Amino acid sequence: MEKKGSITVFLALILSLLLSLVTASIQSVQAAAARTQILNSMDIGLYSLFGQYDPFLLKEYDLFFLDGGQGGSELNLAAVYDNLESYMKPVLRQNSQKLSVKQGGFTGYRLATDEDGEVFFQQAVTYMKDTLGSQGIQNLLKRYKNKEEKVRQAEENGKQAENGDTLKNYETEMDSAAQKSQEAEAAARDENTGDFGIDAGGDSGEFSDGAAKPQVVNPIPVIQRIRRMSLLDLVVPAANGISDAAISHKDLLSGRKLQQGMALPQTVVRDSSGTSKVLFQQYLMDHLGSYRKPSKTGLQYQLEYLLGGRYSDRENLQAVAKRLLLIREGINVSCLMGNSARMTQIHALALAIAATFLIAPAAFIIEAALILCWSFAESVLDLRELFHGGRVPLVKTAADWQLSLENLPKLLENLDSQRRDTEGGMSYEDYLQVLLLARSKAEQLGRGMDMIEAEIRGCGGREDFRLDCCIEAIEASVDIRANKKQTFTVTRQYSYT
Repeated sequence: MEKKGSITVFLALILSLLLSLVTASIQSVQAAAARTQILNSMDIGLYSLFGQYDPFLLKEYDLFFLDGGQGGSELNLAAVYDNLESYMKPVLRQNSQKLSVKQGGFTGYRLATDEDGEVFFQQAVTYMKDTLGSQGIQNLLKRYKNKEEKVRQAEENGKQAENGDTLKNYETEMDSAAQKSQEAEAAARDENTGDFGIDAGGDSGEFSDGAAKPQVVNPIPVIQRIRRMSLLDLVVPAANGISDAAISHKDLLSGRKLQQGMALPQTVVRDSSGTSKVLFQQYLMDHLGSYRKPSKTGLQYQLEYLLGGRYSDRENLQAVAKRLLLIREGINVSCLMGNSARMTQIHALALAIAATFLIAPAAFIIEAALILCWSFAESVLDLRELFHGGRVPLVKTAADWQLSLENLPKLLENLDSQRRDTEGGMSYEDYLQVLLLARSKAEQLGRGMDMIEAEIRGCGGREDFRLDCCIEAIEASVDIRANKKQTFTVTRQYSYT
């Protein structure tokens, strides 16, 4: 009996240990299952939350952002968190774990405009990289980098031509000649030696002995009058018209104090590479409107706003047209001075005009004025072709020249009959692309976000849209009560990039 009793006690002790082990194992499994279920609920909640990305941003701009304003103009993080929790609860109620949310919130989040728009910039660049591929990127870089220096130099040449007091010196000489002519006429009348007259317009004159001088048509006064006209009236097709859309600075993203995100463990590393800048610029070219392809809401000429920075379409188009005129003038002056036949024509006409006004020493001043006027008139035809959707060569040859010296005074009569579309030349959009290369990343980014926000806000029902309410990444931390005994804290992060 003693032996049987000792075995029973021993077995009871072993069974109690086994039972404790089994119970501990069951509790451990329950805890592990609870943790897994909690993590799943958090993951499913975040995936479902970020699945509610702004559909307009994706459709029109190929960007993934969550509207943290929930339709309003201010961040509503409480509503965003409630949305997250609503997706977690069905998962927590599964099985028999008796899991429930005790408390939670966001420990970090990142907005599209954070880091001076770097978040927005990098998502746009990533899209372009995925779209173009490595070969496409290389082709893009090669296409525009080769033209950037030529355009920059042409614009400098155009500025030098315009700022060289060429026409001012011409007017001084002509005024001096007219004054001397009047003095000579007065002296001749006093001495009764005959009549002598000169046409101040510079078209023709007479010898003092009454013999007719050869007819000399001076095109410079005509071009001077044309230069005083509105440039847009000269180069923009009348049938197309010009947008009168305008916007207030306070309505733009750059005109207000932006909301800021909360720091996340993974900080945003700024991308300052030239390749990324070109890719972002191409992104803007693909997604923003311009004179040739106007936007439907906000400012219609959005790419022109990137260059001009004014708050009306007309002002921005005027600024771009002036820059294009300087570029074309620089190119055309170089082409004209490099053509010996046309320079011979200019020299002969300058001598004839100087002789008509009896100011032979001023022939070189008149020649410089003729070069500027002819180049200007040729540039007007170039711009009209660009605004009509045609192409103009970046570097002209003698065969590409459109306007003859004889037709220079008749420029307004033949504006469209003389211009030509050149296959293989640069389009209006190509010139915009090259001009944008000179703009800093900050300017492109800030103004680009201005236009995207303004266009979305112009759509029906989106008047309160703000880019600084658009969430790109979130870190959430939630306390979950399990079986009314334990509390698990889970922290997870999700990002579109």
